[in-house]
Amino acid sequence: MAHTPLRSAANAPADWMIVEEPAAIFEEYRNLLFAVAYRMLGTAADAEDAVQDAWLRWSAADRSDVAEPRPYLVRITTNIALDRLRSARAQRETYVGPWLPEPMLTSPDAAEGAEMSESVSMAMLVVLETLSPLERAVFVLKDVFGYPYAEIARALDRSEPSVRQLGTRARKHVEARRPRFEARGAERRAATERFFDAVLGGDINRLMEVLAPDVTLWTDGGGKVRAALRTIHGADKVGRWLAAIVGVRYAGVEPEDMRVRRVHLNGEPALIVDGPDGPIGTVVPALDQSGRIESIHVVANPDKLRSIAEGRELPL
Repeated sequence: MAHTPLRSAANAPADWMIVEEPAAIFEEYRNLLFAVAYRMLGTAADAEDAVQDAWLRWSAADRSDVAEPRPYLVRITTNIALDRLRSARAQRETYVGPWLPEPMLTSPDAAEGAEMSESVSMAMLVVLETLSPLERAVFVLKDVFGYPYAEIARALDRSEPSVRQLGTRARKHVEARRPRFEARGAERRAATERFFDAVLGGDINRLMEVLAPDVTLWTDGGGKVRAALRTIHGADKVGRWLAAIVGVRYAGVEPEDMRVRRVHLNGEPALIVDGPDGPIGTVVPALDQSGRIESIHVVANPDKLRSIAEGRELPL
């Protein structure tokens, strides 16, 4: 996308120069900056804080030499997110139970869309958590948003060869761990609907039919609501855990007061469980090459359900 360079009054003819307000320029790129920061940080709250910090720097900066606002804003947002990610990593080491990214609503149309939706899937964000902060930054900027290595090197104040090495290492790591089910549309929906029907029916036999033998269940309660403190592996254990939670009181909500919505979260079919006061949990499965469930991400930490409660949609 081409953008008109910004020029100062000293080097642009006054009769044709149009000076845009800094707030208007920033708003033009806000969704992009949030999309970058969310992929870097994994939570809407942290991403929004990073975008707000970027606005403060942008509004206070000398913009007379900024010819292209887009790369400038992406650069400062990425570096703010890098600093926040390094700090967050230390905090996540003491997190109670598995740490999962914050799920966000996406439209069904976006789920039919291609690679951008995969880059925010819960399974992919979990993989990105295993990269170093710099590897994650390079992967997000290069493989998701298509920035050239030379521009990424300038943004991160690194040499281009070192950035290329980081990108190669990150890509190999992600490729070895990313979900393999390539089908979209009707086939994907049918596979996940079979899983949802089995879960909501509490039918252990039907669950065993749709779960991959080596399925992994992640549950994030953040120490604030009941959740497994470790990942659960294997179809038998995962199936029994899922069957056992159906129809029981959870997070102070009685079963008869719960409602289940079938939605799209992070570009994937998902379930939201609502109580009288808002969402109390989300369930997002990922599929293996055969179309069976290979991983399940359950988020019940109330701090990570605020965006869903607000109805906020993730810009892809």
